Amino acid sequence: MTRRAPLTVLLAAPRGFCAGVDRAIQAVEDARAATDRPVYVRHEIVHNRRVVSDLEAKGVVFVDEVSEIPDGAVTIFSAHGVARAVEDEAATRGLDVIDATCPLVRRVHHEGRRHAAQGRDVVLIGHREHVEVEGVVGQIEGAVHVVASIAEVEALAPRDPAMLAYITQTTLSVDDTKDIIAALKARFPAIVGPDTKTICYATQNRQAAVRALATRAERIVVCGARNSSNTNRLRELASFLGRPARLIEEAHELEEAFVEGVSVIGLTAGASAPEILVRETLARLALWRELTVEEVTTATETTRFAPVEMSVLA
Repeated sequence: MTRRAPLTVLLAAPRGFCAGVDRAIQAVEDARAATDRPVYVRHEIVHNRRVVSDLEAKGVVFVDEVSEIPDGAVTIFSAHGVARAVEDEAATRGLDVIDATCPLVRRVHHEGRRHAAQGRDVVLIGHREHVEVEGVVGQIEGAVHVVASIAEVEALAPRDPAMLAYITQTTLSVDDTKDIIAALKARFPAIVGPDTKTICYATQNRQAAVRALATRAERIVVCGARNSSNTNRLRELASFLGRPARLIEEAHELEEAFVEGVSVIGLTAGASAPEILVRETLARLALWRELTVEEVTTATETTRFAPVEMSVLA
């Protein structure tokens, strides 16, 4: 029998679920346990198809809009947050709402509203199509300018350049935001903002882990959803560091050719990807190569959030 070639897998730590994702998923499970009424979630509770499918198998229904939720059903807002108009629609209909918005996203809402209340235009560094950004924009009463590049900073036309503030989408890369922040400060010296402080701890920690992997790994595999912002940033960061990277939603998407001729690879997962995806990926790699798995730890995460309020079900 031909001996399989060895392959060292550097396993990033931390990886996978963050505290906000854990909290949101638990909120859905708690709601199911607390009521016999149907449970509806507006948008994916977190951006991962495996998580959503598992909850659908338990009877949870996912919809795009509040208008699709029948009267009397329990309504859950996802970890990404929603606009005030969505909150108002649910309140007008008398729906029992459980808000699973990540506390770090909620902090961005508060900061944006504070700046707007002080008369400032708000610049939101983020991607317009992302559901978190839609929610943040919809939480701020006033002028909000969404930018995702230095070119968009150059095209900005605020009402008063002296009354300007910026906030950031939580799941962006620190590298992405720092250049845009520098461009904002260069063009608008009076602008105020939090630097990178509204980028969540989990995003920063997972990126730091990828940087550590890249010092030794020849290639990097990222487990997670293609519509997950933080997962995409991990893949982009690996590529930026000169390491070919593959984003996979399921283990079967990984092809043997990706590890041919390679002796060390890195493996990580986005903040909304369950650990089972990592384990299945390791099992797939083991079909082809003799594995040595080494965990590379760059941080120990101790952040925990209080459970989502369930009082509407009492």
